[in-house]
Amino acid sequence: MVLKLTSSAFADGGEIPARYTCEGEDIAPPLAWEGVPANARSLALIVDDPDAPDPAAPKMTWVHWVLYNIPPDAAGLPEGATLGDLPARTGEGINDWKRTGYGGPCPPIGRHRYFHKLYALDTVLTGLARPNKTALEAAMEGHIIEQAVLMGTYKKSG
Repeated sequence: MVLKLTSSAFADGGEIPARYTCEGEDIAPPLAWEGVPANARSLALIVDDPDAPDPAAPKMTWVHWVLYNIPPDAAGLPEGATLGDLPARTGEGINDWKRTGYGGPCPPIGRHRYFHKLYALDTVLTGLARPNKTALEAAMEGHIIEQAVLMGTYKKSG
């Protein structure tokens, strides 16, 4: 079975409901996965937007959420997941708001794409203390067994 990442809140390629954005409650959408490889020792999740600040002229990738050492037997994350809702042993990294936790879509202009990337790793990552995306990607290098992507879009209503 192939690793697959889904959300009951939006379809792959579909619009992320405002509830999960800065125009709503700004809470994490529910995520579910299946097909975790038997040899996976941990999972990592990175949510980012490569269209910042303007999809017509992107200049950077804005990081919304960084999680690592998610137990491989976890089947997903509940809606609104915060540190207290995360599976035991899960570590949180720093997003581009310079804080841990989820920060929802809040594009300044245009319709942006938000990539939810789940990685199955052959190790439990050590020595990380609130890593940013770059540090987590460096730690994962050579340890990614499989990955899955769920992409949603969002454009502010105003």
